[in-house]
Amino acid sequence: MPELPEVETIARAIKPELVGRSIVSADLNWTRTLATPSVRQFREQVVGQKVGDVTRRAKYLNIVLTDYHLLIHLRMSGDIIIRKREEQPEKHDRLILHFSNKKYLAFNDTRKFGRIWLVKDPSTIFSKLGPEPLEQDFTPQWLYENLRKRKRQLKPLLLDQAFLSGLGNIYTDEALHIAKLHPLAVSNVVSVKQAEALYEAICSVLKEGIRRNGASIDWVYRGGSYQNYFRVYDCEGKPCQVCGTEIQKLFVGQRGTHICPTCQRLR
Repeated sequence: MPELPEVETIARAIKPELVGRSIVSADLNWTRTLATPSVRQFREQVVGQKVGDVTRRAKYLNIVLTDYHLLIHLRMSGDIIIRKREEQPEKHDRLILHFSNKKYLAFNDTRKFGRIWLVKDPSTIFSKLGPEPLEQDFTPQWLYENLRKRKRQLKPLLLDQAFLSGLGNIYTDEALHIAKLHPLAVSNVVSVKQAEALYEAICSVLKEGIRRNGASIDWVYRGGSYQNYFRVYDCEGKPCQVCGTEIQKLFVGQRGTHICPTCQRLR
């Protein structure tokens, strides 16, 4: 599943192609991709809308239209592709939006888990999300106080989008390794210094992920290079870059998790 850096990379890539362009037609090739509204309402409402901006909130793309917000969650295998009008659609294109610049946006989703919302107010979808980890609301003090308020294992808590938005398996594993925290450590015993280290690690891995256009570790995603700089994620059996101990894989909440057992001791 693409995480914050991958979604941010996609948003930045498609923005120049879409801003200022109007939607002239819409094709839905798998109707369950659309979470809301109905297919009929979607076609009626989206056609004629002009793109004013393309942004990101957590793992959602937000295509800001004249009167609506087109929200896209890529889930496991979704991708956004801009093609020229003469290029043929692909087998797994679930939604196609034709634009006035003779190009079209294709939402390609092999596994059919991705979802799309066309809404007037994006807060109807975003209201339950936690703060953005690269925005001002996210601070070392906020992280410390909110870790202490909960009694949960660190990794499941960091993956909880209602707690902190945008993190997934990759960047959580990387951040916990940098901060020298075990994913099974309980949040309410984290010290001020540990919270500060975790804050710095989260910001660092996300910024680096964005700088390298995300990670390309699945045939679905293209162009990112952050996978070449993983410290622990998908590095089972390789030596830790810090201490040389062999990276181990364990499962936390049914999620494959990678750690250095020396750097990340469970105390």
